Amino acid sequence: MDRKYFGTDGVRGAVGKFPITPEFVLKLGWAAGSVLAKNGKKRVLIGKDTRISGYMLESALEAGLSAAGIKSLLLGPMPTPAVSYLTKAFRADAGVVISASHNPYYDNGIKFFSRQGTKLPDEVEAEIEKLLDHDIVCTGSENLGKAERIDDATGRYIEFCKSTFPNDLSLEGLRIVLDCANGATYRSAPSVFRELGAKVTTIGTAPNGININDGVGSTHPEALARKVVETGADLGIAFDGDGDRVMLVDKTGYIIDGDEVLFIVARDMQERGVFRGGVVGTLMSNLGLELALKKIRIPFIRSAVGDRYVMEELIDNNWRLGGENSGHVICLDYVSTGDGIVSALQVLRALVRKGCSLEELRGGISKCPQKLVNVKFVEGLDPLHAPNVLVAVKRAEERLGKRGRVLLRKSGTEPLIRVMVEGLDEKEVSDLADMIAHEVSEVK
Repeated sequence: MDRKYFGTDGVRGAVGKFPITPEFVLKLGWAAGSVLAKNGKKRVLIGKDTRISGYMLESALEAGLSAAGIKSLLLGPMPTPAVSYLTKAFRADAGVVISASHNPYYDNGIKFFSRQGTKLPDEVEAEIEKLLDHDIVCTGSENLGKAERIDDATGRYIEFCKSTFPNDLSLEGLRIVLDCANGATYRSAPSVFRELGAKVTTIGTAPNGININDGVGSTHPEALARKVVETGADLGIAFDGDGDRVMLVDKTGYIIDGDEVLFIVARDMQERGVFRGGVVGTLMSNLGLELALKKIRIPFIRSAVGDRYVMEELIDNNWRLGGENSGHVICLDYVSTGDGIVSALQVLRALVRKGCSLEELRGGISKCPQKLVNVKFVEGLDPLHAPNVLVAVKRAEERLGKRGRVLLRKSGTEPLIRVMVEGLDEKEVSDLADMIAHEVSEVK
């Protein structure tokens, strides 16, 4: 689909610049409400992360939905996967999340869930985009939508998360550090792990509107690693700003990414006799994951980068587990989108069941050296097809041969080219990634 406004994860950008303006978001609310709830109960849930701009955009979105005759159920600060779950639980027509996920506070975005709690299909986004090119047609005053705040939304989500952890197991005796990125999990995550028995220490649980993802969270797991080592905790868990990603840290400070989470969960399910099908990774997934799964005879395939594409492969193959090395893991036995808390609980389930440490649990997968470099580019340029970049990529591929791979792609959410090189020799991988990144930066 050739999207005009929607990216790979809704509509996103810098606050105050088109399309993340009050005017556009109001119209987006009207268009989305008109499409998503035209044959339903005319109820839509709205959740947001902790960015200061969330207040402004929530008001604009609510006004647009009201103009379409849609009632808004306001959840307040709430993880993205919580909105997915609650949309289904409330039998709402759709769910909306105001968040830019792992981006800095000055960005924000709007993403939608269907009544099934899944990302919108392309054809629905196309229908919304078509309406955005028309003037708002406000419904009659007697049919305008109302707004209602749902006060117990966090408690409902906490109980759901706990339900994905077996009743006959407990986290008693575990000392866990949680890093909530000053984001949407700052209230729910500590409660979940404490109520399951863990002794919890927290960082990143004091949002002020502008400190989301600022040196904390799954995009900066080094802060969590320091805290785990400093406090002598058994492990640490880091979420991103909207709570759909997770990274873990063992007691030595070693950072466990989404690839290792997938392996741990898949192996545990296999050992319990409940695993079926295979695992979906992405083009960015480490070769070590593929080799480790092959060793225990679990099939593995790669999708394009992005959770929507992982989900498509899961559905097409009737598989239940997939995700990205960024920590966005989808466990379809419990959720219909990535959920950082639920994913972490599945790792802890394996840890408690086996009675081992996290560093022991991650044994069995050995990641190949991989380097990812993000290079900013001027929008309107196409560095992926620049002659100097193509030459650099060819040179790197010839050096690596069959011992590695090179991948360049545009970010779906930021003006970045992601340069990834993977191979067997760490220095060679690093040198080649830096060489290609330099050529990308030279494109003017």
